[in-house]
Amino acid sequence: MRLILLGPPGAGKGTQAQRIVEKYGIPQLSTGDMLRAAVHAGTEVGKRADALMKAGKLVPDEVVNAIVSERIDQPDCANGFILDGFPRTLIQADATEAMLRAKGLDLSVVIELKVNDDELIRRVAGRYSCAQCGSVYHDTDKAPESEGVCDKCGSTHFKRRPDDNPETMTARLQVYYKETSPLIGYYYAKGKLKSVDGMADIDRVTGEVDTILSKL
Repeated sequence: MRLILLGPPGAGKGTQAQRIVEKYGIPQLSTGDMLRAAVHAGTEVGKRADALMKAGKLVPDEVVNAIVSERIDQPDCANGFILDGFPRTLIQADATEAMLRAKGLDLSVVIELKVNDDELIRRVAGRYSCAQCGSVYHDTDKAPESEGVCDKCGSTHFKRRPDDNPETMTARLQVYYKETSPLIGYYYAKGKLKSVDGMADIDRVTGEVDTILSKL
C-alpha cells in the first residue's frame, strides 16, 4: 500500500497518517525527517543536503528525490508507505512517478482531504498544545477538561506555534493553491484520486479513509 495524503495545511493529514500507520503498520515518510536522517547517516546524498542547508540554500528537487528514493528502499517500506508533504509540485509528482516506476512500483491511491478555507483558518488560529507532553488542544473545539491543566500529563504550561495565526495561515493557503493543489487534477487524470470530506468529525474521516484503503 503506497499512498499520498493531499490537502492544505491544517486539513488533518498528520492525524489521519498516524492512524493509518497504527492500523496498517506502514511508515509515514516526511521529507523533513528523511532529510535529517540522511544527514545524520552521512549518506552521499545526505552530505549534499547538509552542505546546502549549512550554506543557507534550499535543497533542490533532485536531492530531495534521491533521499526519498533511498528511504523507500529500506526494509520497513516493503509493504508500503505514506508520503507526507511530498510531492508538493507537479515537477516533484512527475519525478516521484518516474522513481517508483524505475523500482517496479506504483502509487496505490492519493487521498484528498477536502476542507473549507475559513474553517481551516479558525481551526489553526485556535490551536495550542501542552508544552510538556505535546497534547493538542483548541480554544473552542477541545479545551482541557480542567481549565489550564493538561488532560494527559497534568502540566499547566501550554504553547502556541508562532505561525498558528490567521495571517500566516492565509499565506500558507495561497502557497498551497499555487503550488500543490494542481496535484489534485494530476492524480485525478491518472485515476488515483479519492476525495474525503475533511470537515467531518475526525473519526468519520478515518472511517472514510479506511473504506478507501480496504478496497485496495
